[in-house]
Amino acid sequence: MSRSFAILLFLAAATINADTLILRDGRRIEGRLIRVENGVVEFQQGGFSGQVGQVNRNDVQGIEFGGEDRNDRNDRNPSPQASQQTRPRGLREKSIMVVANAPWTDSGIDIVSGQNIYFEASGNIKWGPGRTAGPGGESNSPYNAARPMPNHPGAALIARTSAASDPFFIGNEHGAIRLRSSGRLYLGINDDVLGDNSGYFRVVVYY
Repeated sequence: MSRSFAILLFLAAATINADTLILRDGRRIEGRLIRVENGVVEFQQGGFSGQVGQVNRNDVQGIEFGGEDRNDRNDRNPSPQASQQTRPRGLREKSIMVVANAPWTDSGIDIVSGQNIYFEASGNIKWGPGRTAGPGGESNSPYNAARPMPNHPGAALIARTSAASDPFFIGNEHGAIRLRSSGRLYLGINDDVLGDNSGYFRVVVYY
């Protein structure tokens, strides 16, 4: 653990809708998750104005994202230890914010056909009056021919590559997804009307 991050452990303060970093020694730090990459969690204590520190991912028990329902957070945000059982070690990783009102979010990741990638998604979005959903999308969602993936739940997390027009489904999947085409990876929401959406999913991609 870096010295600057150790200092943050004693300065943690409550922050409205803050993300919470849960360490294996039981301590909790509230602030803002910046990224998870190359086995390092970068976290800003106290929100946008706080000091940024880094901690080894192996020292992290889990991350709670601000604004989520604590009753179902564990189902949508498994601990790193549990998730690692479904993917090999040594993969690169990148944390991405997928906003609900944008057609596609550029992940900045270039992949190749046949490559296995893994996802961990969490958060809730609003996708219309009185409608909210997690990465798995709407329960018992009806068929909608106008959506990018008509036979899959509305508001669910989906993806595509720059070389393919057909998207593929992610949802709450944590297992390997084998890519059928090469190119830049884009993440999106399975919805045909995006203008009334708000919120975002936090997605960690392992590749």
